[in-house]
Amino acid sequence: MDSNTIPAGQFKTHCLQIMETVNRTGKTITITKRNVPIAQIGPIKKKIRKSFGKLKGTVHAEKNIINPIEESWHADS
Repeated sequence: MDSNTIPAGQFKTHCLQIMETVNRTGKTITITKRNVPIAQIGPIKKKIRKSFGKLKGTVHAEKNIINPIEESWHADS
């Protein structure tokens, strides 16, 4: 067995430590039962979220926002 393979009994005993190792190293570990691979534990790939366009479709104008409004106001007062 190589260092990336572990028997199921040992995985059960040291589960939390193995998860920390996977998180720290980023390597996948294969879990075996009677020397037959049955499962793998590996890191989750983080998605990079783009900020541009994130709010697209969330703002809706109900009236004409181009033409001037009919309310008078003074900016200098």
